[in-house]
Amino acid sequence: MKRFLKHSIALLSFGILVYSCSITKYIPEDEKLYTGAKIEIEADSTVQDTKDLKTELETVLRPEPNSKFLGMYLGLYYYYKSQKENPGFINRWLNKKIGEKPIYQSDVEPFEVEEILRNRLENKGFFYSSASSTIVEGDTKASVNYNINVAQPYKMASYQLDSMPSPIYEEVAKEIKKSPFKIGSNFDLSHMKLERQRIDGILKKKGYYNFNSEFFTFEADTNQYDNKRFNLFLKLKAEVPQKATVPYQVRRINVFPNYDLQDSTHTSVERFKEKNYYQDTLFIKPKYLNKYITLNENDIYDPLASKNTARRLSSIGAYKYVNIQYKELDSLLTDSLGVLEANIYLSPLTKRAVRAELQAVTKSNNFTGPNLALTYSNRNLFKGGETLNISGNVGYETQFGSGDNAGLSSLELGLKSELIFPRVIFPYTFNEDFFEYSIPKTKTSLGVDYLSRSKLYTLLSGSALFGYTWNANRYITYEFNPISVNYTQLLKTSTEFETILDDNPYLELSFDQQFISGLTFSFTYNEMVDSNDANQFYLNTTIDVAGNSISLLSKDQGADEPKTFLGLQYAQYAKADMDFRFHLNFGKNKSQTIATRLFAGYGMPYGNSEVIPYVKQYFSGGPYSVRAFSIRSLGPGTYNSDDYTDSDGTFFDQTGNIRLEANAEYRFPIFSFFKGAIFADAGNVWNSKTNPSFNGEDKFTSNFINELGMGTGVGLRIDVQGFVIRFDLAAPFHDPSLEEGDRWDFRIDDSVLNFAIGYSF
Repeated sequence: MKRFLKHSIALLSFGILVYSCSITKYIPEDEKLYTGAKIEIEADSTVQDTKDLKTELETVLRPEPNSKFLGMYLGLYYYYKSQKENPGFINRWLNKKIGEKPIYQSDVEPFEVEEILRNRLENKGFFYSSASSTIVEGDTKASVNYNINVAQPYKMASYQLDSMPSPIYEEVAKEIKKSPFKIGSNFDLSHMKLERQRIDGILKKKGYYNFNSEFFTFEADTNQYDNKRFNLFLKLKAEVPQKATVPYQVRRINVFPNYDLQDSTHTSVERFKEKNYYQDTLFIKPKYLNKYITLNENDIYDPLASKNTARRLSSIGAYKYVNIQYKELDSLLTDSLGVLEANIYLSPLTKRAVRAELQAVTKSNNFTGPNLALTYSNRNLFKGGETLNISGNVGYETQFGSGDNAGLSSLELGLKSELIFPRVIFPYTFNEDFFEYSIPKTKTSLGVDYLSRSKLYTLLSGSALFGYTWNANRYITYEFNPISVNYTQLLKTSTEFETILDDNPYLELSFDQQFISGLTFSFTYNEMVDSNDANQFYLNTTIDVAGNSISLLSKDQGADEPKTFLGLQYAQYAKADMDFRFHLNFGKNKSQTIATRLFAGYGMPYGNSEVIPYVKQYFSGGPYSVRAFSIRSLGPGTYNSDDYTDSDGTFFDQTGNIRLEANAEYRFPIFSFFKGAIFADAGNVWNSKTNPSFNGEDKFTSNFINELGMGTGVGLRIDVQGFVIRFDLAAPFHDPSLEEGDRWDFRIDDSVLNFAIGYSF
């Protein structure tokens, strides 16, 4: 075996060597393959940061040579192969994906590159520099060496404002004093461009509606100096129109709450809070809409206020399009002020909509069946931008396979109503300036679910929620639910299920807590909204506290009995989660990603509870967790589920009040909307206070790292415009439920196939 491996490695090494050299036979006799260029710099003693200068000059070298991977010209190789008379399907496909046309010495124009290098040096203030080139030739390849002689740079002696008409002169003069330009800095065209854009942005905020950064020009005067110094002057170009040099005031604001492109005539107008509302039939009440508009009559034009208004109006959820247009009133233009009319056109979404979703559900416990969900939406219900969603779902699952569990079924019926108000409903009035970025939404919901599992139980549950969600800025979102109520009741239980509860007192206690009343708070920081960023961070923290306010109204049932509220045993606990993610995007068009995630959660029962309610406990395993283990099949701790399962193969007790998980995934494009992934996951759940049924196997200790379930695998994603269908095939390589000496074992025969919608993190 060792001899076979040795020979195989030798053959593979020889094959790679031959393969990497095999392109030479395709290079035409009168051509040489261009392998790139080098820059050598000789600089004046006053020149600093020559390393950075060299890096910048290298960006203008043209053309770029053919790319290599591990010393091999893969793209070039498959290009040559595809040019053969019968290249074959594989070669044609690989050429289409990674093929590159050859870059020869004849494609290089050294004299043109020299001119570009000199021009780039002059843009940086290194006037009178020189550039020359030398071609280095081999048998089949060639490269170019560029020799750069960098002269002493020109440095700024002063930065001044040239004459301009009033009132723009006074505004620009103020900004010149705040300029980042420093005396003694190098002449640099890129810095001058940034300075023009900086001042233009400030002028826009001060009402200069018609101004443009291209109206500025710089002049450098070296006549007063003989030691490569210059005076820099900022001035306006001669052809700048007069209306660009005066600020504009928004004199009128017209709002069209029910704008129709097909019929834009309006005869009815209502004046409210110094704005004109045009709507022949009332679509939305001006008193509600006005809070979203940050524009005010007689204010100086401000593009930021216009942007904020458009974003806030879009967040209502009742409009398809928000379009703000400004009209110049030339008849009112003076030498010192221009006048604008702002027209806000709002095109509504369809008032009523019905959405249907039909899913085929397959779970890790072999339960399979259809699920139908219907959602009815009514937008702008009370003429204030409100949205009513009523959703119902019907799901039926049956368990396939052989054995005693075959034929078991589950029926679930659910009904939920949600009413969203695009404003704060609270006894006290908040200062509107506090919600500059967006206005919070008030959410209310009521829901009821019925679940019947054959041979086990029938469960009825209800929920109610009242809370707020608020986008503080582009990245930060708060969600606060001061009222969150859940009620569950076992309507019917089987003898088998009663036996399960009798054998596991902790599980029985978690089902006994029928009433959960508390509050939740969530903070989210999300940089994933900027898809083009190379580095993206995400952080979500959630706090869930239940039972404190109810305990003030509870009734004492005795020293050893839990307290009740309205005759119901209620839960009392505190729970906190943290979900941290980091994405590193790289490659062409940032199409490749290294995604990482760390999750930590802890729940603490106290007061009226010895254990957290079952529906609030943590579990591990599944398509959004440790993918090498089935849902709820990992943990708690080193517990082995083979020793105890319920009658339908679902592990009720594989939960805990502590959860730790870490994930890492490399994502890459394959073809069209197909994408691939290689990933590794680790995690588990534990109990802070051991469950007597587990003999201490479930308790969290300092040895928790050795009790993590670990797995790795590959994935396929079908990503169509952000809608992702995900398949992940994973196998465990560390199983904490096994004996310590047997845990490290890559069990590919125990692979788990996960199917899910959307990325896991």
